[in-house]
Amino acid sequence: MPPRFRTFLLIISIFSLLSFSTILASTINNVHPKKFYIVYLGNQPLHDEASANQAHINVLSNLKGSEAEAKESIVHSYHRSFNAFAAKLSENEAKTLSGKDEVLWIFENKYHKLHTTRSWDFIRFPQSAKRRLKIESNIIVGLFDTGITPESESFKDDGLGPPPAKWKGACPRYANFSGCNNKIIGARYFKLDKVPDPADILSPVDVEGHGTHTSSTLAGTLISNASLSGLAAGTARGAVPAARLAIYKVCWASAGCSDMDILAAFDHAIADGVDIISISIGGPSRSYVSDSISIGSFHGLRKGILTVGSAGNDGPSLETVSNHAPWMMSVAASGIDRGFQSQISLGNGKSISGIGIDLFDSESKSYTLVTGEDVAKDSESRENARYCLEDSMSPTKVKGKLVLCKLESWGVDSVVKENGGVGAIVASTRFLDVPMIFMAPGTLINYTIGEKVYEYINKSSLPTATIHKSQEVRISAPFIGSFSSRGPNPGSVRILKPDIAAPGIDILASYTPLRSLTGLKGDKQHSKFSLMSGTSMACPHVAGVAAYVKSFHPNWSPAAIRSAIITTALPMSSRVDKDAEFAYGAGQVNPLKARSPGLVYDMDEMAYIQFLCKEGYSGTSISVLVGSKSINCSALLPAFGHDSLNYPTMQLNVKNKQEPTLAVFRRRVTNVGPSKSVYNAIIRAPKGVNITVKPTSLSFSHALEVRSFKVVVRANPISGSKLLSGSLIWKSTRHAIKSPIVIYKF
Repeated sequence: MPPRFRTFLLIISIFSLLSFSTILASTINNVHPKKFYIVYLGNQPLHDEASANQAHINVLSNLKGSEAEAKESIVHSYHRSFNAFAAKLSENEAKTLSGKDEVLWIFENKYHKLHTTRSWDFIRFPQSAKRRLKIESNIIVGLFDTGITPESESFKDDGLGPPPAKWKGACPRYANFSGCNNKIIGARYFKLDKVPDPADILSPVDVEGHGTHTSSTLAGTLISNASLSGLAAGTARGAVPAARLAIYKVCWASAGCSDMDILAAFDHAIADGVDIISISIGGPSRSYVSDSISIGSFHGLRKGILTVGSAGNDGPSLETVSNHAPWMMSVAASGIDRGFQSQISLGNGKSISGIGIDLFDSESKSYTLVTGEDVAKDSESRENARYCLEDSMSPTKVKGKLVLCKLESWGVDSVVKENGGVGAIVASTRFLDVPMIFMAPGTLINYTIGEKVYEYINKSSLPTATIHKSQEVRISAPFIGSFSSRGPNPGSVRILKPDIAAPGIDILASYTPLRSLTGLKGDKQHSKFSLMSGTSMACPHVAGVAAYVKSFHPNWSPAAIRSAIITTALPMSSRVDKDAEFAYGAGQVNPLKARSPGLVYDMDEMAYIQFLCKEGYSGTSISVLVGSKSINCSALLPAFGHDSLNYPTMQLNVKNKQEPTLAVFRRRVTNVGPSKSVYNAIIRAPKGVNITVKPTSLSFSHALEVRSFKVVVRANPISGSKLLSGSLIWKSTRHAIKSPIVIYKF
């Protein structure tokens, strides 16, 4: 008999006078621990908080047996933009609740993770670009992130009047938060699990630096002479310096970003009146009806709000792209023509170049150079010491030396420094396109070069080296960062994701004084500005461009704005990025062209419902998005072409190995250019693929006129894994509207 069951019987015998049900309930709760769940209800949101909370308590009371238990279980009521609540439930309770008539959908709360001077000039968006400042100052951008540093110069409100009349949000008073102004017009935090985070502060203040960085990239005011210790010097600015910021802190230093906090932010932001939402957060890809960002952004879409999300940092592996719902924009990270390198002078007179940001001036002093294995604390630690891992090296052996480490995880410079070493040279096969900041003298070198350094150390009686302070260098660009997540879209074989690429490598923007530059143990470097990399940095570039486009076209739908950005993108090269559109989508964002695209692919909410039905979602599962079980997919299945969407890109997955694959894409374009115009089709088809378009010419006689066409793609069988790139370009005398056509088999 298992020991735990024997203990259970013993407890019953000893406490025979106690209620058996009480003991059994306790045991069940231990076996089935309670978790947080999000429960969607099938009616309109109750905008009165007290009424909504009581209605949600009533739903739970029948399950829990008492109102008191229901109150204890509920942690939050969503009532501003949709009708739902978050509660702590057992798995069995969640299952029972899902069967209730009034419950549309229920899913477990999960945690997500956080996924510029020259960058704007590089994508041809100069400071002198034409602006409509009065309208731009009425644009409100909502950022879901780690908070903000309100004291930063990037968020001064000089010249800005009071918040727009449409703003319905607030900026509550918080300890340790200096408050809002006419630039930061709203700031809230969400920590619904109420679990203390010792590394963070319960207020919108940013202790990580991530939220401050993304906010200033999107809408920061102009700051001249910005730099990181002289590197990347220039004028720091956001895409829309006159726009207003609404900050929603949903990410925490230790815990990450939970579904229920993210949904609470969507609930508030939609009701508050934001125009654009930027969310540099991602996680494991889930279905469109059980992912909080997908669900929240759909609710935003219904109110005319475009949500822009980061594609994720899980590249270069395929099928890793995040935020891939078709009603969102998913942004990949590209590099600009600026890099940072450190020269390493070896004792044998040879010099090599490393990648990284080393702000230390060593005055060209040479230090003894050793390998991690050479300074292992014992023979059993040699393998870990090779990678300079924690508790693997001898402080006596490391003291005063430079250590050559192989990369397994970031932060080896901190480990070396903690053991008394001078700094680290890190050999790696990865991340050679992403200069990271070092907290001690250090740099990253190619693994092949690292082997030569190993050879020098082993053959020399007294190997030495000097790491020189980093210098800014020009490099070939654009290119997609190796870390940037790739397609194909894990959510649908019919929709191309990511949508677009934007600068996301070594972006200079404002930072927090509450964290060192690296966040590593022993780092004493602090700065008002920092260089950061990731799709998190690319996302606010595109969200900013979306806000810029909206300032010229306030009445455009989210789909129209997204179309304008996608179809005007600057082409990128598949010779540089072998994953082609799966790496960069339509190409590099092109702000000035996006302002005047000529034609847009527009659509409404129902188009996405048709798409979901075609993807195999049931009317019941879609109810979490529309707030009703009335969707009848069988009535919608005679769908709008291969993908049922009027999307500005087209994608075909070839499955049949023997016969050609045929797909018909039906599209509509709206004239937003000159009243009278003619567009002719230019088709570029890859080898083995036939692409035709009917009609081949579109004539418009007035603004906002709509014309329809169909694209027929016939692809021969594909052997092995392959991606083939084609395109359709509608060209007039003034505009060229390009739609990528991707045919693939994986």
